[in-house]
Parts: sequence; C-alpha cells; structure tokens
Amino acid sequence: MHNKRIGGSALGGLALALATVPACAAEPTVNKGDTAWMMTATVLVLLMTIPGLALFYGGLVRTKNMLSVLMHVFYTVCIVVLLWTLYGYSLTFTGGSSVIGGFSKAFLSGITPDSKAATFTIGAAIPELLFAAFQMTFAAITPALIVGAFVERMKFAALAAFIPLWVTFIYFPIAHMVWYWAGPDAIAEAAGALAAATGEAKAVAQARLDAVIADAGLVFQWGAIDFAGGAVVHINAGIAGLVGALIVGRRIGFGKELMPPHSLTMTLIGGALLWVGWFGFNAGSNLEASGGAVLAMMNTFVATAAAAMSWMLVEWTTKDKPSLLGAVSGAVAGLVAVTPASGYAGPMGAIVLGLVAGAICFVFVSTVKNKFGYDDSLDVFGIHGIGGIVGALATGILVNPQLGGTGIMDYAAGKIADYDLATQMIAQLKAVALTLAWSGFGSAILFLLIDWTIGLRAAPEQEREGLDLVDHGERAYTM
Repeated sequence: MHNKRIGGSALGGLALALATVPACAAEPTVNKGDTAWMMTATVLVLLMTIPGLALFYGGLVRTKNMLSVLMHVFYTVCIVVLLWTLYGYSLTFTGGSSVIGGFSKAFLSGITPDSKAATFTIGAAIPELLFAAFQMTFAAITPALIVGAFVERMKFAALAAFIPLWVTFIYFPIAHMVWYWAGPDAIAEAAGALAAATGEAKAVAQARLDAVIADAGLVFQWGAIDFAGGAVVHINAGIAGLVGALIVGRRIGFGKELMPPHSLTMTLIGGALLWVGWFGFNAGSNLEASGGAVLAMMNTFVATAAAAMSWMLVEWTTKDKPSLLGAVSGAVAGLVAVTPASGYAGPMGAIVLGLVAGAICFVFVSTVKNKFGYDDSLDVFGIHGIGGIVGALATGILVNPQLGGTGIMDYAAGKIADYDLATQMIAQLKAVALTLAWSGFGSAILFLLIDWTIGLRAAPEQEREGLDLVDHGERAYTM
C-alpha cells in the first residue's frame, strides 16, 4: 500500500542496477507467513470499525441517538463491502488513467484463489483476494469516520444515499491516485528486458520500462508517500466531515445546551479497540510479515502514547483537569498522525510526531472550533483532518535517514533514493492540497445534491425526539 517511489532520474543506471534480472522474471511466490499475517491484519481493521469506531462514536452522543450512530457505522461497512467487491477494487487497483482505474476486474473478474498481488519485495506476493479484502476494510472505515461530524441530526435516508456516492466519486479516485502502481515485479521484468536488449530492441525495451513506470496514480507519480492512509483515509474523511457539518448545520441547542457524552466508558472501550485494530491498519500496510511491519507496529505504539500524554498535559495546563475524553482523543490523534509515517519514521521521530499532533489537534478541537462556531460533533476534522495533515507533512521530514527514517526505496536504481527535503515536501504538500480540494468540493456537491432531492436533515421535532426512535424504531436502553 505505501509508496516506494520510482525516481525517473535513476533510469540511466537501471541496466547496471538490475542487470541480473532475467528478461522474464521468475513467478512471484506466496509465503504462508505473509498470508497468515495479512488475514489477521484484515480482521483487525474490521475490528477497529465495528465494534471499535461504532462504540467510540456511540458513547460520545446522547442516549437518544446511540443506536442511530451504531447503525450509521454498521450500514457504511456493509454497503461499502458490496460496492468494493462489485467495482471499487477494480476502479482503485487497475490501470486506466492516473486519476481512476478501469472495470477490468469488476465483480472480481479473473481473480481466483490462485491469483497473486505484488508486495513491496521483488518475487514476493500475497493472494490477490486477500489484498482486495485488506483494502476493502480501508474503503469501509473511511466513510464511517465521516459520520461523526454530523451525528444527531442527519436522517438515515440521506446517509444511505451519501455513502455509496462518496466512496464512488471521492474515495476510489483518491485511493487510486495515491496508492496505485505497477509494482516491483513489473519493473524488474521490464528492467531485465532492457538490460538484455541490444540494438534496435533496446529502444523498444526502454519504451516498455517507461510505460511500466508511468502506470501509476497521479499522486504516486508526484513522489508523495503515504504508508497507510494519511491522505486517503484521514484527510479525505476529515474535510468531508467538515463540509458535511457546515452544510447540514448545527444541532438544535448547540452552544446553548449541554450535550455531554452519554457513556465515556463506551468511548474508552471503542477507543481501545481502535488502537488494537490500528496495528492491522498500519503494520498490515507493509503487506509482508517483515521488519517493515514491526517498525510500523512500534511506531503505532509510541506515537499514540505520546499524543495521548501531549493532549492530556496541554488540557491539564489550560483547563486544570486532565479528562479521560481528552486522553482518548489524544490517542486517536496520534494514531491518525502516525498512519502515513508509520513505515517510514524511526521510533523517536514517531514520538515527536505524536507529541506535536496531540497538542495541535487539542487546539483545533478546543479553540479553533469554538472560535468559528461550527458543529463538527465528534471532531472528525479536528482530529482526523488536522491530524492527517500534520502526519502527511511530517512524513516527508521523518523519512529522512539522517533523522532515523527508512528513506524511500528507488526500485529503478535498486537502492534507497537520495533524500531531498524540498522535493519531498513539495510532493507531500501537493498530495494534501489535492485531497482537500477533491474531497472538499466533491463532498459539497454530493451533500447539496442530496439536500436538494431527499433532504439531509431530520425535522426539528424529530431531532428533539432522537433519531433512534425516529429512524429505526428502537431504543439503545430500556431502563
């Protein structure tokens, strides 16, 4: 999933770097350990969504809307799983253009239990059905994050229409642009053919290699790196949530009535499940049970703890009391921020990132939101949007080997690429800007379209009664 940039400037030395690669590369092999790990990681990401995210969000709303939130998250997972299988995987992970893929694998056409998907090691693969399932869980959790921005007032019918449209026109293109590429095996095969070619055949082989390298998403071609979804998941969902909150409007009584969480116990349970599931999210994005997965795992530990402590200490200093909600929110901010950097930063860099992200997200949630008066109910933008931006930009710095980072593998040269701060940060900024623009404007169009047709918001009397009974005819609690 994470980018391994292919530097165009390295093509001159390609024949020497990969001269030992045969013109017809060996068939990639599937390792049972990698397969077992990726099956586990896939289930962990589902765990972080249902029940993790559902309980985390559910505990933060009022009792009368608990089931509504649970249903929003559960519905989102179910509908996206189906859409991903029908056409989402094909649009995201096949060639077509630099913006969106094609329909060659719609309905999982041509994919069998024996089909293979590339990893980030030449000659190593995992079952393609497993890769599709792992990526499916990412597609499912991203729109589920959005619903926290406008809980307690958007009617279920509006959400049911919004989610399929959003994943189709926003998530699938962004994921394709950031994560799609031909893979190391295709490059190795083309490079081997170039190394073996002579005479006029060399020009043909060079053209073939150029085409393989160009077979990638737009953001990937820019050289931006996103290990597990800073842009694809968090910035994407965060800005969509903010746009939705602004268009739907504030809850009745917002800023005038107390709207405390009905169960912080439930929120802690959900937050803890998020942290556990996030190991599948980040370490699973390595696609192999190797040292890269271990690095992502360690960074997911330390950045999360650092952000929780950072948020808690800032809150303690400014508000005299350290709250449980603050500590858990800080932990989620750390998880968000480390997501794009988890496989690139060293552990010390991840700690610094967590400390910075916890403090910055606290300021946005406690000060910026209050100043502008928007009702991002569960702080989707303040935590996921801002945390994702901080993490995406910091990744461009922390990947530097001189700061303990891994560097970026240049498959064309067969080595870690030379690090250039300006070049990398420009690529990261472009990725952030594109995601904000695509998701921001695209989401606004979708929200307005639904508002003009079936309507976004529950009637005032329905909102006061609570969406559990109004939309679903049920109560979360009978006593």
